[in-house]
Amino acid sequence: MQEKRRHPRRRARLPLKIHRKGADPFAAESVDLSVGGLFIQAEGGVSFGEELEVELELPELGLTRLPAIVRWIRADGFGVQFGLLGARHTHALANLVSSFPGN
Repeated sequence: MQEKRRHPRRRARLPLKIHRKGADPFAAESVDLSVGGLFIQAEGGVSFGEELEVELELPELGLTRLPAIVRWIRADGFGVQFGLLGARHTHALANLVSSFPGN
């Protein structure tokens, strides 16, 4: 299978909170992270294509919610692509990604 990612990923264990429309938020943890999205280890029942918000700590901005959409699901978690982000969020996310050693 051909890799389709545009942004390099870094292994990153970060505490997250996942916010879904019409449901209580649930705790999760990231496995890897890029400027474009992340893989989330969680047992929460999400659906392919579902829009949600990922809450995480960004270096310059503190606790932040980023819009995301579920792009794939596995037994141990799911992958999301970030939605439209402004310049400040993109810059803070890029700084966070670069703080982890490359694979």
